[in-house]
Amino acid sequence: MQMHRNVINMNFNELKISQPVLKAVIEKKYETPTPIQEKAIPVAMSGKDLFGIAQTGTGKTAAYAIPIIEQLLNKSSDCQVNREKRFIKALILAPTRELAIQIDESFTDYAKYTSLNHVVIYGGTKQKSQTDRLRRGADILIATPGRLIDLINQGFIRLNNIEYFVLDEADRMLDMGFIHDINRIVQLLPKKRQTMLFSATMPKSILAISKSILVNPATVEVTPESSVIDTIEQQVYIVEKPQKLNLLVEVLNMRLDKSVLIFSRTKHGADKITRVLNKQQISCAAIHSNKSQNARQTVLNNFKAGRIRIIVATDIASRGIDIANLGLVINYDMPDVAETYVHRIGRTGRAKNHGMALSFCSKEERTMMRDIQKLTGQKLPIAKAIA
Repeated sequence: MQMHRNVINMNFNELKISQPVLKAVIEKKYETPTPIQEKAIPVAMSGKDLFGIAQTGTGKTAAYAIPIIEQLLNKSSDCQVNREKRFIKALILAPTRELAIQIDESFTDYAKYTSLNHVVIYGGTKQKSQTDRLRRGADILIATPGRLIDLINQGFIRLNNIEYFVLDEADRMLDMGFIHDINRIVQLLPKKRQTMLFSATMPKSILAISKSILVNPATVEVTPESSVIDTIEQQVYIVEKPQKLNLLVEVLNMRLDKSVLIFSRTKHGADKITRVLNKQQISCAAIHSNKSQNARQTVLNNFKAGRIRIIVATDIASRGIDIANLGLVINYDMPDVAETYVHRIGRTGRAKNHGMALSFCSKEERTMMRDIQKLTGQKLPIAKAIA
């Protein structure tokens, strides 16, 4: 794989994108590309396969959406698409409904001054509105694996015209058990295509799937797994497991002005924390993979709108959570994998805002804390006990 790391800072004008897309980007008040955009967009626009390693919140959607839009426009006459005969030419595969919707919103923003059409499909809701949109034709399809396979089986979708394929948040796809669905979908794609794979982490399983679907890819990497943003204040409470709930209630009652994301290691734990907090008149909701897509989306919408202040989530459910001004992350349970800690606390302190991350570490979790300190090269400050 070719590595692309050092690129001179540039603005969007220098990325040689077309006027319709540039106008849309400027309207979004984008001026300087993020590191992943700066490195990935020129490579992707060349048509080369791409392996992108980037956390959520780094601007990676634009890193593949803009090149796809550009290449589709370049292949159409006078930047217009034949409306009478649309075939799906780009497929973006996302692990959850929440992420699929976010990606679709991004394509709406970037392609607003083009005639390109995009459709998003996902499970957990009736399919008729989605199939009605598919019948009207689409150039770009954003999909979750289960609903995509279901509609393929029903004859609503064919993938034989796909020229661009994106596997977004590939590590989470594998965590959620989608490997067989991914393999089946890939087998239905044309051999000749551009493939882009994005992942927040790079375990052996991701390397294996990248080798199976990417052809001589360029690799772009930003925000290494060990990197912690310097706008995040970190503290660790040394507390035994039976006392964690009481500590959590005290912490939350002291920080009434902040929106809070709490991480639990298990679904059962997330539900228990939620029950205890609600009994204490601390309004919150849980998000995990046992919740329906509609229930999770409702919770997210209420959180973003400020109708609820606190979410309790498991790691698998957390990646659809992208809140601009999240004030506080609490690791109620220390993560099993040190890289997960970086991913968790990276939900706060975004866009140069100050963030705070608190971790509750029991005696049994001391090894996990040492692993985190070794990975990040930082000693985690110990918080004073609450009086």
